[in-house]
Amino acid sequence: MLSMPLSGGPGPAEESLWSSRPACREMESKVSEGGLNVTLTIRLLMHGKEVGSIIGKKGETVKKMREESGARINISEGNCPERIVTITGPTDAIFKAFAMIAYKFEEDITNSMSNSTATSKPPVTLRLVVPASQCGSLIGKGGSKIKEIRESTGAQVQVAGDMLPNSTERAVTISGTPDAIIQCVKQICVVMLEVQSVTKGSPPKGATIPYRPKPASTPVIFAGGQAYTIQGQYAIPHPDLTKLHQLAMQQTPFTPLGQTTPAFPGLDASPPASTHELTIPNDLIGCIIGRQGTKINEIRQMSGAQIKIANATEGSSERQITITGTPANISLAQYLINARLTSEVTGMGAL
Repeated sequence: MLSMPLSGGPGPAEESLWSSRPACREMESKVSEGGLNVTLTIRLLMHGKEVGSIIGKKGETVKKMREESGARINISEGNCPERIVTITGPTDAIFKAFAMIAYKFEEDITNSMSNSTATSKPPVTLRLVVPASQCGSLIGKGGSKIKEIRESTGAQVQVAGDMLPNSTERAVTISGTPDAIIQCVKQICVVMLEVQSVTKGSPPKGATIPYRPKPASTPVIFAGGQAYTIQGQYAIPHPDLTKLHQLAMQQTPFTPLGQTTPAFPGLDASPPASTHELTIPNDLIGCIIGRQGTKINEIRQMSGAQIKIANATEGSSERQITITGTPANISLAQYLINARLTSEVTGMGAL
């Protein structure tokens, strides 16, 4: 299965997104002549602004793309910084849809430059999502295949070294003119189809775990024994997290928030402490620790858990975090650590 991402701005095109482009009609002819006409599913990865550009006002742009290309175009739901766009259909319909998207993004770039002092026009940049098991064929021996694709299409192509979070897929970034990108995507599809035909009937190397963007996490604050999430300018009560926080405070064998006596003296015995370990990339550990340890100390106090961060080891790109406490302590500490990571990655600021 293939997959890809995109970039752009708002507003549906008034004229035909496909037939008005001579280059697109030429591409349609080449695809038909080449006999490459099988059904494919391509997954695209887009940021929110890019999704808005593709959808258009009242959904007009994506509706036009569906009608003119003949491809099925579905956009994932959810409050995520990234969204998955799935395009399914015969290869000629796929290329039509992809061409419309590429030209739409170029149009957005042109429009954004009208109020800019920039003199050079940036290229259209797309991120494809490809199963890691197929990336070797895309790169080729000694990088020969990817070099051939770059030279023959004029597009820049980069395959990420690491897999996308919680998946077995890798991002493939393509940038260039819309025509170069369309030619590049066609060649990538040919490579993927060749891989599928060669491996057909062979034992699978393992199921592909698709990349699924995580919902954006909102900052969390605790005040007066209640938990609140920040939405815009307002603090919204978060009852589920409040219960988790209160449960952690009840059950903690450690002294939370500087208290010297048990908060709930009626509890004679605390649940036994357990330990949970997780790894964090080195480049994100700073947002967990905070300046002079302020953030990690906040997480310790809020959760009531003991949290130890291992020293960096040479040659490793990750650091180990050990969380000790009751199940409730550990759950809340994990939630707060994940909230810190998400706010850092999505640029939502400090908690």
